Amino acid sequence: MSERRARRVSPPSGRPPPTTVALPDSTELDLVSLSQEICRRYLAEYPDEVGRYGAPGTAWCVHDNQHILSWAALSLAWFVDLEKEIAWLARVLEARDFPLERLSRDLEIAAEVVEHEDGGQIAPLAAALRSAARFVVSKPSFLDVDMG
Repeated sequence: MSERRARRVSPPSGRPPPTTVALPDSTELDLVSLSQEICRRYLAEYPDEVGRYGAPGTAWCVHDNQHILSWAALSLAWFVDLEKEIAWLARVLEARDFPLERLSRDLEIAAEVVEHEDGGQIAPLAAALRSAARFVVSKPSFLDVDMG
C-alpha cells in the first residue's frame, strides 16, 4: 500500500447518528460512551490516524461507530441488514483511501468494548460485530459492490 498522506477532513455534518439504541431484550446502550471508548482504543493502536485526520477524524470515528453499533443492535431484531450497511460504509471509506483492514479492526475493537457491558443481548451483539469484521476482510474491494 502506498504511504498515506495527511488530508484535510471536515467534522461530521448532516444528520447526527443515534445516541442510544435498545437491544431486543430492551437493554438500552449509550452509543456515545461506547463509541468514544472504541475510538480511544482504535487510536491507541493507530496513532497515525490523528496526524492524518486531526480532531475531525476523531469526531468521525465516534460518529461512524455510533452508526455501526446502532446497525449491529438493530440487526439482532432483523430491522437492519448489517452486512449491507457495513458494505456501504466500507465502500465510502475505501473510496477515501481508508484501509479496509482498519475498518475490520475497528469492528473487532467494538466487539471487545461491548463485551464489557452488562445485558442479555451483549454476546449476540459482539458476535454480530465480529462477523461484520470478517465480512470486511473477505472482500478484496467494496468499490465494485452493487449497492442496489
